Amino acid sequence: MSCARILHVLRRCKRLDDSGEVGSTQLARCLGLFDLTALGVGSTLGLGVYVLAGAVAKTVAGPAVTLSFLVAAIASAFAGLCYAEFASRVPKAGSAYVYSYVSVGEFIAFTIGWNLILEYVIGTASVAKGMANYIDSLCNNTMAKTMTNWAPMNVSFMADYPDFFAFVLVLLITLVLAVGVRESTKLNNVFTALNMVTVIIVIIAGAVKSNPANWRIKVEDIPPEYQSQAGNGGFMPWGVAGVMAGAAKCFFGFVGFDCVATTGEEAKNPKRDIPLSIVLSLVVIFVSYFSIATVLTMMWPYYLQDADAPFPHVFTEAGLPVIKWIVTVGAIFALCTSLLGAMFPLPRVLYAMGSDGVLFRPFATINGWTKTPLLATFLSGLLSAIMAAMFNLNQLIDMMSIGTLLAYTIVATSVLILRYEQEPDLSINGMKPTPDTPYSVAKQSFNLLGIKRPTVLSASIAKSSIVILFVLALITCALLTYERGVASDAALSALGAALLVLLVILCRQPRQSTAHLSFTVPLVPLVPYLSVCMNVYLMVQLDYQTWVRFIVWLVVGYTIYLFYGVRNSSLNETKEVTMAMSNGKSEDKHQVTTKF
Repeated sequence: MSCARILHVLRRCKRLDDSGEVGSTQLARCLGLFDLTALGVGSTLGLGVYVLAGAVAKTVAGPAVTLSFLVAAIASAFAGLCYAEFASRVPKAGSAYVYSYVSVGEFIAFTIGWNLILEYVIGTASVAKGMANYIDSLCNNTMAKTMTNWAPMNVSFMADYPDFFAFVLVLLITLVLAVGVRESTKLNNVFTALNMVTVIIVIIAGAVKSNPANWRIKVEDIPPEYQSQAGNGGFMPWGVAGVMAGAAKCFFGFVGFDCVATTGEEAKNPKRDIPLSIVLSLVVIFVSYFSIATVLTMMWPYYLQDADAPFPHVFTEAGLPVIKWIVTVGAIFALCTSLLGAMFPLPRVLYAMGSDGVLFRPFATINGWTKTPLLATFLSGLLSAIMAAMFNLNQLIDMMSIGTLLAYTIVATSVLILRYEQEPDLSINGMKPTPDTPYSVAKQSFNLLGIKRPTVLSASIAKSSIVILFVLALITCALLTYERGVASDAALSALGAALLVLLVILCRQPRQSTAHLSFTVPLVPLVPYLSVCMNVYLMVQLDYQTWVRFIVWLVVGYTIYLFYGVRNSSLNETKEVTMAMSNGKSEDKHQVTTKF
């Protein structure tokens, strides 16, 4: 294959359906707005409330964990708005994979789909691991001590022992999902309602026992045995750096709302309900996290928090044993819901990629009775169970975050690309393209030509600006993570100015009309632009071991794509059929048709 042919294959895109019709599907359309919102809340509001808030407060951010959740919420909100617009554009199963397929091409779409598989596999495993640790901590870590003695695993990049309890939890949820969407959604709604009741009880009981003085603890008032681990005291014991490092970890608490975007073929009215449910679920999640983190750090000093099960510990110390057990039971139900929501999207992504032929087509097989992709469900459940048994929670969280952040980045990028695409009917309106010169390019960069609708030139300028934006954002964020001097400060100033110029250039380019969409991202290009920058910054915060595991995962995925997906892609087959029909070769037509 020539280089041009290879580039064409990697960049080939699905076409958007402009008719506005949802289209037929083999999956069962049974999810309404309440079901979708409950799915988004249930899949997200789990570890962040009952484990993450205490752990980040104790070791990273102190009482300023509230600000960490705020920063993470803003980054997630930007990504959520981009997801919501794409859900109104493409009401299909597959989430960011499908979104990128219609905008930036098959290769990037496969990259995103493969990363989503990593996100959901590890998301399921991490929630199962967190739930197992939570229950075990209530039993004085009996399971951990026993398994460490019986079957220790002395491998640096793996867990201390095989966690069979987490393994069984994932398999049980797999069976629930295999039964059917309607049945598993009803169970999710019940668990989510119990979770919200628990959160409200925690906030009310915690507010009664709150003491604002715990946000103003001076370092000299901290007992000597804790001073080495308590930073500088006060509201931000580790400063702004601690708040941002906490935000990178708290971001994990918001991962999961995007599972709503995978239900495009199971929602009753996907173009309206999916965008609304994404926005509603993010609002509920942020209010819950912020309130929980506030009462947790006001009830008890941050340096005395229990990182594994903070609320049972805090309510015990506060003299509220009844609330402790209410919260404990509610937390178990919440983690069950989070586990269900974490695994729910994974078979849908495998189904979408199998349907397109970029992954093995048997993944797209739908069971006639359950109306679910059984093979994809059981395989994803088994893989998630193995990951939960073999790795510890911190390793899983970091591996999940990098795949999620990359997916969010490309969704935001895809929104920008689609907004600046050339209008298809310019020649009809008498606007014929003119030859480009350096002078015309320079003028159009700031739209001094007065063009009102996107053209080939304006679209090219916008796409080039987006590519440069990503590169400069990556360099800028990398510099921000290291200790700075005079030279690095000068470089950062220059990079910041360049990023602002790119934003101005994008603002000046004409954009497509979005009147036909039920939901659009506001303040384009600012919101997607900030989403890209924040996501890249959070990616750079992750350690090198996470990047190494991520690269290994990508190598495996690209091998599958190059040796299977390129040749078996539905777009490849469609092109061959078209060529056969145009040539009038009946024999070839018959041979090609039998490939489907």
